[in-house]
Amino acid sequence: MIRIFSHYVSARIIILLFGEALLLFASIFAGADLRFASLHPASLPPLTLEALLFAFFMILIMSAVGLYQQDHYESFQTTVFRMGIAFLFGTASMSVVFYLIPEIYIGRGLFAITSIVAFFSIFLFRWIFTRWPALGFPKRRVLLLGVGQDAQTVLDIFSTEQHSATEIVGIHALSSRDIVVNSDKILQPGISVLEAVKRFNVHDIVVAVRERREGALPVAQLLDCKLRGIQVTEISTFFERELGQIKLDTLKASWLIFGEGCRRGILRETVKRVFDIMVSATLLVLTFPVMILTAILIVYEDNGPVFYRQERVGQGERVFHVLKFRSMRLDAERDGKPRWAQNDDARTTRVGRFIRSVRIDELPQIINVLRGEMSFVGPRPERPFFVRQFEQEIPFYAARHSVKPGITGWAQVRYSYCASLQDTVQKLQYDLYYVKNHTLFLDLLILIETIQVVIWGKGAR
Repeated sequence: MIRIFSHYVSARIIILLFGEALLLFASIFAGADLRFASLHPASLPPLTLEALLFAFFMILIMSAVGLYQQDHYESFQTTVFRMGIAFLFGTASMSVVFYLIPEIYIGRGLFAITSIVAFFSIFLFRWIFTRWPALGFPKRRVLLLGVGQDAQTVLDIFSTEQHSATEIVGIHALSSRDIVVNSDKILQPGISVLEAVKRFNVHDIVVAVRERREGALPVAQLLDCKLRGIQVTEISTFFERELGQIKLDTLKASWLIFGEGCRRGILRETVKRVFDIMVSATLLVLTFPVMILTAILIVYEDNGPVFYRQERVGQGERVFHVLKFRSMRLDAERDGKPRWAQNDDARTTRVGRFIRSVRIDELPQIINVLRGEMSFVGPRPERPFFVRQFEQEIPFYAARHSVKPGITGWAQVRYSYCASLQDTVQKLQYDLYYVKNHTLFLDLLILIETIQVVIWGKGAR
């Protein structure tokens, strides 16, 4: 993993993205050579700007359809399907660009050849890349310290397909008590950490041990490893890096207090506010016809109010009224008791089910963003009734109120709809990651992933 503007990004994803960007950029020049093979190279038109725009739009759309998800594995056939969708939208987008800026129009023949060259280049590159470990590339060698439940979770993470370029070469027990892991890689007693590092040519050490008092950890040996250039990762940082979460069961307040992140400042707040206004105003203009049509359909179905106002808890635990398109019947909570939304909730109207599935019901919250009550990206605001309950039952829950709530957020694009206390715990772990690491870079990534969520209809109820 590589940390970019406080956010962890897989090195494999970075290599994949830049490799495909270069292929897309080069595709126009390769297409020009094929299209105008009879001409002298010096007589070909300059195509640098066109190549940059083509690569930019294609990378943006490929990201939006989920081709750069770093924690998700799927079959190669599904990847090819996503590629087909991306190129369909990409060619349509470039056609619009050519219409708006006729000076960069490259001609239908050249554009067709470029698209074909680009598609098959990306196809071949992806096919090779997905077989990276099988091609003999060296794996990242990891030594795991600990044999408890945290160590088992680490093993489960590294056993997934997206970590196929990483290998657990040994597990150092440190203690013979509370052994949970079942692995033949547990080292024999008496082998020191330094000996294991040298014997197995270790690159990383993951410390999955919670008890660290009274010499439970070989601190001097770990320091020696660190000074030798070996990466030593504490378990909370490991989960933050690999899962994009801050796991509550390993979290200590001191880790948040003395670690990096949770930065606030006038510049950051100003940039985020400008970003919110620009994105919200643009989205308001683009979706205004959709919002008008939605309002008409809601009134047509049951002749009730179009909007639904509900109390939510915002930054600093201030209560405000969130604005949404009404998607439920007027008597959805006739007894006044708040309830979780469920799959195929019987309280939703026919129009409501559709607008929830494509997230249209959230669009009026743009007004909340423009008022300054919400941000475009941030933890989803909860109702006061649930907030009081969660703050009593879930540690660190109040930390999510240190930033403005958002229309979309890291938890929304990483986890399905919240419908239980356990779901709330899982989402909080993503929200804490955002609170600790939020930057404009992460906000942009969340916006791109939100487009993917809307396209594939993930997590809607």
